[in-house]
Parts: sequence; C-alpha cells; structure tokens
Amino acid sequence: MKRLIALISILAVSMAMITPAQAATKVKCTSTKAVEHTPKSVAPLQKPLTKLAKTFTLTTNCGVITIQTVGNKAPWTLTELATLAKGNYFDNSLCHRLTTAGIFVLQCGDPTATGTGGPGFQYPDENLPANALNNYPAGTVAMANSGPGTNGSQFFLVYADTTLGPDYTIWGKITKGLDIVQAIAKAGVKGGGADGTPAQTIAFLKVTTN
Repeated sequence: MKRLIALISILAVSMAMITPAQAATKVKCTSTKAVEHTPKSVAPLQKPLTKLAKTFTLTTNCGVITIQTVGNKAPWTLTELATLAKGNYFDNSLCHRLTTAGIFVLQCGDPTATGTGGPGFQYPDENLPANALNNYPAGTVAMANSGPGTNGSQFFLVYADTTLGPDYTIWGKITKGLDIVQAIAKAGVKGGGADGTPAQTIAFLKVTTN
C-alpha cells in the first residue's frame, strides 16, 4: 500500500512538471484552404441580446479552442461577436498576427488577414482591466481596436501573462485549447522577428456559440 501511494505521488509530481511549452508540442495542425478574403456582410444588432452566449467555440485546423465569456460585463461585445459568428463571418479566416516579445498574443478575426479588416460597424468598450502589471493574464480573450470605441471583429488570445494599457475589452477566458495558442507561439513568426504572421498557419474553420 505504501509503495502504491509513493508511485501515485511520483506520478503527480511528474504531471505537475509538464510545462505549457511541453504541452504545446502535442498540438497537431492540419493543412487548411483558408485564405485572406473579403469579409462577409453581416448586419449588427441595434441593442444587446437579453440572453448572452456563455461560451464561444473556435474550431481551428489545429484543434478546438473554448472560451468562457464574461457575460453581462460585456453585453455589446458578446452580442455583436455572436451575431458575426452566426452569420458565418469568421468561417475560414486566418489568424493574422503573432507577437512573441513584450506582449504575448495571437490576433484573429480579420478575414482579410491584413489587420485592417472589419465588419463595417463599431461598438463601445466594455469591461476594461485595471492599469496594472499583467492585467491581461494568460488565457484572456480581448478585443483589438484602433482607439476608444472602435471594436469590430478582431480580437486577441493571450498565451502568456501580458501587460498592456487598460484599453481593450476583455470578453472571455480560454478554458480549453490554450496549448494550441502556445504551440502557435512556439513556432514563431514567419521570417523571424517578434511581431508578424504566424509561421504555423492557424485558421478558424467555424466559430459557434452556446
């Protein structure tokens, strides 16, 4: 019995020693036909939904990423993102930007894959974090923008604790698939550098809500 307990303890310690980078090596991506394209036209809603999505599921060529939303803390954001998802706006779109120094994020949600594309409408900032160290911890999902009140379709997935200005709407947390984002980060930026197109292509095949 004592030997069994000892073996269990050793196994628990070994599992605890697995780093995110080691977990990320298990991620396998398949080829994808997704390419940059003109965004599909989806009309925004004129008021927040009364029933907001609790989860977003990002089905990618590298696996499934599940996001638990913040609910009523970001009603406009969740309403418009859900509207875009149901309108197939995100389908077969590439994640276009990876940063690997200073800030640690994978940016997605732009079908044009240029970093300038959007749905043609904007909405207010919500649920902004404090101006503090590591105010966007690993697993955070937040909106990208070009200034106050310019949210559209682009958002970023934080794969390691990051410090940014308190300017980006936090709308969810990754509960499954953080290792996928970490694997993309581990592969680095195409052509080298710390900011640019991910060397490992990752695309949203389908985005659904629940």
